[in-house]
Amino acid sequence: MPHSPQHAALAGTVAAALPTARRELAELVAFRSVADPRQFPPEECRAAAEWVADALRAEGFPEVRLLDTPDGTQSVFGHLPGPAGAPTVLLYAHYDVQPPLDEAAWTSPPFELTERDGRWYGRGAADCKGGVLMHLLALRALAANGGVPVGVKVIVEGSEEQGTSGLEEYAQAHPELLAADVVLIGDTGNVRAGQPTVTASLRGMAVLTVRVETLAGNLHSGAFGGAAPDALAALVRMLDSLYDADGGPAVNGLAADGSWSGTGYPDEAFRADAGVLDGVSLIGSGAVADRLWARPSITVIGIDCPPVVGATPSVQATARAQIALRVPPGVEAKTAGELVGAHLRAHAPWGARVTVEQQGEGQPFQADVTSPAYASMASAMRDAYDGTEMAVVGQGGSIPLTATLGGLYPDAEFLMIGLSDAAARIHAVDESVSPDELERMSVAEALFLSRYAQSTTA
Repeated sequence: MPHSPQHAALAGTVAAALPTARRELAELVAFRSVADPRQFPPEECRAAAEWVADALRAEGFPEVRLLDTPDGTQSVFGHLPGPAGAPTVLLYAHYDVQPPLDEAAWTSPPFELTERDGRWYGRGAADCKGGVLMHLLALRALAANGGVPVGVKVIVEGSEEQGTSGLEEYAQAHPELLAADVVLIGDTGNVRAGQPTVTASLRGMAVLTVRVETLAGNLHSGAFGGAAPDALAALVRMLDSLYDADGGPAVNGLAADGSWSGTGYPDEAFRADAGVLDGVSLIGSGAVADRLWARPSITVIGIDCPPVVGATPSVQATARAQIALRVPPGVEAKTAGELVGAHLRAHAPWGARVTVEQQGEGQPFQADVTSPAYASMASAMRDAYDGTEMAVVGQGGSIPLTATLGGLYPDAEFLMIGLSDAAARIHAVDESVSPDELERMSVAEALFLSRYAQSTTA
């Protein structure tokens, strides 16, 4: 389809800037910015925050600050005032990343941006250091083609992946800081490369750790096995009780019958995207989109027990597991976590002692897809993707700050976009981003900011 002069100019600027963006993303990926001092030095996060702050200063932001949040991490805030009477848009991303898991399992080093088969590989390349570059490229394109037509606030979080609520608490204590007409969250993505996508809902989350104790200490399985209660076996039974025969949630009081009304997700496409092995069934019931975006899910994300290599023939005295609970809009995360905790305690066999500790949590979120900003974004994405219409989906993951900002600014419009396509493997080994998606999404964001400004002054 023919491009408008504005689109052609913005797209040309972004294309010319892409080599610089690759170098910058490589610099940002090189910081081992996992916001957990037990795993990586806090200096890595501080250095990443300083890099983002310097990048905003280089773009002419007159106000740039490092915010010391209550969880001990730093978020980066920048403010670029717009023309008189222009709306203000808040751009969000985060610079902290998930741990790399087994670094030896990566095809290339996780903190070294590596190009391979048309994609850029590295931890945080898509989630969400690439989102930082997406915002920067969009602003640069506008600045080079007549100027940024809106007021811009930028907030780049330092502990989103840890769910420790630092920025949420800071925002609640400083409610004027992030106020905006539109909040553009750059931490989701397209359902697949080439399909522009807006995320309209987020599931909330609660993380629970369950500990089971049955004995004063481990025992020889030959001398005591068969009569001594095994804590690990008790834990396995308790975890199994969380699921029904289809693998869906089976927790009393936790509704699991919601339905999704937006863009669907065909079974075969999901199987391919998720890498489900031949002959293995999907779990749960109903449409895939219902299960991912409109219903709760329960995932056992870790178990403390002896590894196979080096295991001794022992009856285990204690066992521990961590559970990630996801809940759809309309369900309060803390309450849902309490239901799961009560279920686990009620299903403990043999009188085993059980403690359940609820840790990080984030509330679900539902955006208003009829708001004017959605019309501007649909137009921008259609042009940036050569006529492909915008998909509207949910996301099974959570971005805790979104619900906090929704409560603080009920009149703001919320849009969620990003660079995590189906091949990105975020949170896993060999995370990557498509440079083509970075380019087109940056153009889409620049077009959106321009058209939204025009729509509010028309």
